[in-house]
Amino acid sequence: MHILGHIVRFVVSALVLMFVGYVVPGFGVMGFWSAILAAIVITLLGLAMEALFGRRISPYGRGIVGFISGAIVIYVAQLFVPGLHASILGALLASLVIGIIDLFIPTNLRRTHGDEH
Repeated sequence: MHILGHIVRFVVSALVLMFVGYVVPGFGVMGFWSAILAAIVITLLGLAMEALFGRRISPYGRGIVGFISGAIVIYVAQLFVPGLHASILGALLASLVIGIIDLFIPTNLRRTHGDEH
């Protein structure tokens, strides 16, 4: 993926985080730049979790395991991102809402094995 694709992905992710912060109680992002940093940190934490535990337990997976690991990543991200705050319930709700939004507006590019020509 080109650098412009990464930039667009992080901007879309930041906008999704800002929207989720507006509608989910117990979760909030203070400003666009905090949301951009949060998107980057959440991505890095998700990749680290995937590297440690495998793809099946990563936040990018589907189902209850992806939902819970996504909530954990969101909750831990607040330790690294100034302006991001999440209660445990807020992280769970944010993970749920982000998962629903991701069904309609994917923030990461999914490839199937047949598309990699």
